[in-house]
Amino acid sequence: MRFVLIAALAVGALSATGCTRWAMNHHLNNAYSAYDRGNCEQVMLELSKVERDSRARPYVWPEVSMMRGQCLERQKMFIDAAQTYQFIIASYPQSEYAYRARARLETLQSLGHYPMRSAAAVKPTQF
Repeated sequence: MRFVLIAALAVGALSATGCTRWAMNHHLNNAYSAYDRGNCEQVMLELSKVERDSRARPYVWPEVSMMRGQCLERQKMFIDAAQTYQFIIASYPQSEYAYRARARLETLQSLGHYPMRSAAAVKPTQF
């Protein structure tokens, strides 16, 4: 009887405070499911929840940023997606997601959605 009471209290304490890693994984799984359904608004909401739950777990940040970039692409916000990919490359250069971000940037550039960086052309002003 005592064991059942202790177990019930432990489960109650976990459900009241929530286990951050479990909550983070739950929201990340929800984000992937929403992405599969094409619901980028739900993805962004779930990713925001993941970010709040993952402050002590930086290993998940590049994955969250990558999914955010992919959703921005789906929403045809190509410049924002490219900037997100550049952020991943700059912030996490040795990660798998930096490699994937470089590939996405190359794809955006080859499709003409994101121009290659070039020097600004100077044009004289005509009056």
